[in-house]
Amino acid sequence: MIADAGRLIAAVQRNCHIADARHAREMTLCTYLLEMREFYRWETGIPLGDPLARPEVGAWLCAREELWETLVDDSFGAVPIAGTDHEPFAVADINARLVPHGLVYGAGIGRFGKPHFFLGRLERAEESDGLTVLVCECEYARDLTTMPAALQGGTVIVRREALRQWLWEKAEAWTMKQTPGALALALAAHGHAHDPHAALERMADAETETLILHERGEHAAGRLLGTVWEERLACSSRRRAEILMRAVRDNLADCLVTLPALIERQAWPSLWFWFANFDGMRRELFPALAQFDYEKLGAGGAASAASTANMGAASAELAALAARGAEHFAAVARRLLALDEASIAALSHDIPVLALA
Repeated sequence: MIADAGRLIAAVQRNCHIADARHAREMTLCTYLLEMREFYRWETGIPLGDPLARPEVGAWLCAREELWETLVDDSFGAVPIAGTDHEPFAVADINARLVPHGLVYGAGIGRFGKPHFFLGRLERAEESDGLTVLVCECEYARDLTTMPAALQGGTVIVRREALRQWLWEKAEAWTMKQTPGALALALAAHGHAHDPHAALERMADAETETLILHERGEHAAGRLLGTVWEERLACSSRRRAEILMRAVRDNLADCLVTLPALIERQAWPSLWFWFANFDGMRRELFPALAQFDYEKLGAGGAASAASTANMGAASAELAALAARGAEHFAAVARRLLALDEASIAALSHDIPVLALA
């Protein structure tokens, strides 16, 4: 650990509190309470799945909101590292100092203009295809809304602790209803019914790789669309326009990299999990993929030549859909770049004219 780590952690966490003070109450009440519950779990070190005492959570929540009131008008502070202060969004410079000491820092602007910050312990680093991938484990500072992965310049950052929390929440919600579908298939493939905690670790390992693939797809999409796309997203003031632009880019990224790579690897549980999270405007924009029979993936195994042939046909069908999607959403993205923000927001109410059926 780097010298004076306590001061570093405190500075990053203070910036996290300021970001939350400004933006946390923009959530719906239900989302806000769920996020606060899990933030309390993280901050107090209570394991995933263990029950929480409501009175303690309630008192903590009130105290946190009181803290936010004292910080809401403050500016983000510098990040101190070994006697030198750094601007809070100078991620590359900060990580150049921290990564050799086994730490990873993240800062950026997320959905609807909300800043995000975090500090975690580096698990591994790798270089490939012009990208640096930093995978971190436990987190020492974070804001309310966790993002399991992000692409910042030429660096992909994956937060496994945030990923575990997200996976557990998905599995927990499914357990209450146990409806059939893609998530049921993915959970079964990882043995969730027999040992939920072991299944969570297996899923975290698998979905870490899927997140890296998606961010590689974002990088590939960025090369196609240029810097103007990011600039338009950064200054967007209309939520519908931002949601549409992000959905188009997500579909493009997954068609360019994520889906082809998962098919090539025959990573059927990860593909099932991908379909379990294929929702919202991403799904509305791609009805041809929404109608795909994902249950045929991985169904053959070594049991019969016929079922294996069917699985191969399903894989080829999915690969063809991804190729069509890459071409289609690249064209849609270029169309959006030619429009002003008001026109994009208006177009978001007429999804069929942009959709790939």
